[in-house]
Amino acid sequence: MLATVLVATVLPARGVGATVASTATTVAVAVLFFLYGARIAPREAWAGARHWRLHVLVMLSTFALFPLLAFAAQLLRPAVLTPELYQGLVFLCVVPSTVQSSIAFTSIAGGNVPAAIFTASLSNVAGVVLTPLLAALMLTGTGTMTFSPAAIGEIVLQLVVPFAAGQALRPWIGAWMQRRRRVLGLVDRGSILLVVYTAFSAGVVAGIWHRISTGRLLALAAVLAVLLTVVLVATALAGRLLGFSWPDRITAIFCGSKKSMATGLPMAAVLFSPQVVGLIVLPLMLFHQLQLIVCAALARRWGAAGTTPA
Repeated sequence: MLATVLVATVLPARGVGATVASTATTVAVAVLFFLYGARIAPREAWAGARHWRLHVLVMLSTFALFPLLAFAAQLLRPAVLTPELYQGLVFLCVVPSTVQSSIAFTSIAGGNVPAAIFTASLSNVAGVVLTPLLAALMLTGTGTMTFSPAAIGEIVLQLVVPFAAGQALRPWIGAWMQRRRRVLGLVDRGSILLVVYTAFSAGVVAGIWHRISTGRLLALAAVLAVLLTVVLVATALAGRLLGFSWPDRITAIFCGSKKSMATGLPMAAVLFSPQVVGLIVLPLMLFHQLQLIVCAALARRWGAAGTTPA
């Protein structure tokens, strides 16, 4: 990911190359959401669906607590966060939870894996609709995003239609996809890297690195660390107050505190103009790395302990 950003900084796509990259990104986004739709099977995770209070907690954390914290972060602009970085923070806070890493960390820590599968899948299915709506609600009027009928149509065509097609075809192609996980994983990662390259190429051409200093980057990293800490503590306390078992609390903590870069980056490419999308996705990319480091450490610690921590 960092190498892709470096390549885009040194060799950004310009002119015809930018047009080709933009078209390829549009196709890649559609392919990604088709694959997501074909993979996510909430019915297979039905064993975890009965934990409705856990799922409500994760959904509220993902689509209510995070946006409320982003709203409160208005106090940090412009002294700490530039307008673009604040808008990126808002976008980070409205994307859905991760699927793969949430489930993996839940499993390592000894959490409720069936519930994690269901709630992470539910978050991503809901995010196809909720993320654009929340982004529009919180960012319309900033000049970086518009929510016109044409924009709605573009979102539907690039995100919802491929996702729905994947869901519809899953009974016929699900087994085929299971046999080709490695190849499809390469398609996933390649598509995301293409989105990153296109976004940062447009940003470099528009001069984004001249609009952000090292100090601002460090300040952003500090803000993201505080954001992750607050959500981790909030989900842990909520699970305790609701009387969840320790495995259910693990699931709530990991699924409720994560944000999906794999889903968020393609969405950003659809929702925002090329001139600003590079800065918009920067908070999400940094938060993704931070959450992986912190949650991996927590998962190993709790998995090794094997019991509820004091």
